Amino acid sequence: MLPELSSLETFRHLLSVAPVQDAAALADAQARNRQLTKPPQALARLEDLAIWYAGWRGEPRPEIKAPQVIIFAGNHGVTAKGVSAFPPEVTAQMVANFEAGGAAINQLAKLAGAKMDVHAIDLDSPTADFSEAPAMSDAAFLRALRVGWNAVDQKSDLLVVGEMGIGNTTAASAICHALFGGTASIWTGRGTGVSDEVLQFKTEVVAAAVALHGSEIQDGLDALQRVGGREVAAMAGAMAAARLLRIPVILDGFISCAAAAALAKTVKGALDHCVAGHESAEGAHPSLLNHLEKKPLLSLGLRLGEGSGAALAIQILKGALACHSGMSTFAEAGVADG
Repeated sequence: MLPELSSLETFRHLLSVAPVQDAAALADAQARNRQLTKPPQALARLEDLAIWYAGWRGEPRPEIKAPQVIIFAGNHGVTAKGVSAFPPEVTAQMVANFEAGGAAINQLAKLAGAKMDVHAIDLDSPTADFSEAPAMSDAAFLRALRVGWNAVDQKSDLLVVGEMGIGNTTAASAICHALFGGTASIWTGRGTGVSDEVLQFKTEVVAAAVALHGSEIQDGLDALQRVGGREVAAMAGAMAAARLLRIPVILDGFISCAAAAALAKTVKGALDHCVAGHESAEGAHPSLLNHLEKKPLLSLGLRLGEGSGAALAIQILKGALACHSGMSTFAEAGVADG
């Protein structure tokens, strides 16, 4: 059972004492892999994925039976400055599309056999414009973390978290700029497809936000609270809850990975239960993955968000486990081993 998320201090503490992989299951999965009817490392990364998953689930021969996809939606006060190609009303319209089953993520979740849930967080009350003030108060930030924390189905065995929120690439860019340094232009991209002029302005907004809050940012959660958004915070809350429940996570694109970065820059090793589902077309995503030391499973030029790339990558992990858990050993198959 998950403990109650009573304060931000509690959240930081739980991150610091989160469980690690089951050593016995990990060793047993490695031993089984060595006995399967294939040359050593013939399935390359699929072997590594299966062993990694087995260690987190505590089962040397696991299967994925109950994957979950959760979409979080939020609105951002910074959009009033004109940093996006779409108005904030689109957030609520897309939430309705998710709920009606009409979005790309609905199709990919269904294909993967995943339960899909949607959580819209205070869409009528955008966060503060973080270029002028902290995006969320302590109380608002904790509430957003709790939405994600409580959204994870404790019976699930794999988690994908996605997002919808006009303006959230600006938030993700600011989080990354605050946490990893460099110039704002390194981290700021076109998002939904803004013009050169708007991109330049968006970059200036990100730079101004980090200049304003930088001295107050001591860890990843500080950055998430000051220049993030409710849906980004909820994603981080869900990822952290999954860690406590030993549920592996497939990360999605730039915004999902920015949420993950907030955890990684708060507690070392906080993302050990996560793999990167894909490398998106958002310009800063490859650099972010490098900082997180995550190698993507797919690279298809996707830039939709919604958890779409990660949901598609469920198939890769299922394939890894189908081979690991379903293949015969040399002894079982009566095949000579070397």
